[in-house]
Amino acid sequence: MSSTYGEKIKISVFGESHGNAIGVVIDGLPAGVKIDMDKVLVQMSRRAPGKDKTATPRKESDLPKVLSGMFLGSMMAFLFCGLTMNAVGRAAGHMVDEVRRQFREMKGILTGETEPDYERCVAISTKGAQREMVVPSLIAIIAPILTGLIFGVPGVLGLLIGGLSSGFVLAIFMANAGGAWDNAKKYVEEGNFGGKGSEVHKATVVGDTVGDPFKDTSGPSLNILIKLMSMVAIVMAGLTVAWSLF
Repeated sequence: MSSTYGEKIKISVFGESHGNAIGVVIDGLPAGVKIDMDKVLVQMSRRAPGKDKTATPRKESDLPKVLSGMFLGSMMAFLFCGLTMNAVGRAAGHMVDEVRRQFREMKGILTGETEPDYERCVAISTKGAQREMVVPSLIAIIAPILTGLIFGVPGVLGLLIGGLSSGFVLAIFMANAGGAWDNAKKYVEEGNFGGKGSEVHKATVVGDTVGDPFKDTSGPSLNILIKLMSMVAIVMAGLTVAWSLF
């Protein structure tokens, strides 16, 4: 079942007629507007079972719940990708600076008389990878804990559902988009559309600087994000049940 009502303020209903719940999404409310859940319960009680002979015989609690955790989970996927993309950019910048330094200070590299300092480049890559992943890893660990303490079990479930659904779609998109950018560059380098050195080739090189992090870094890392949040949620389940605020 799926339907949407309203123009300025839209109410979308989703769910299954015989499922555990029916959900409602409200779009268009100004920021800061609070929903009076007591008034919602009054309206929900009008359709409660046992009111009259035409009411459903099923026993249904009809208790509304706010599933904001799903939005947090969806946000986590995009935030994680943004952090990893920026991390790749910063690490690549440090690598470019080092290569330029070696060409500038070690004149024999261009003539083949001097060996480049490969170990320095490898060290920059390794240290950069370890340093840049500290913040994304901490966010993936802290998010399920804070969500559980604030919103309880439903909030954590929403976080995991949102992270899994958005993360899966985003990972597929990044794998396909990144591969398309990479293959476009290779196709031009084979001599098509002007070949190497053409304006088209320059454009595909720029595109591949986005495509490579897409398919090689951010996309695959979403698998780690989903697994890490799930494991932390399971480990901290006892704390979530015992100490959640709501």
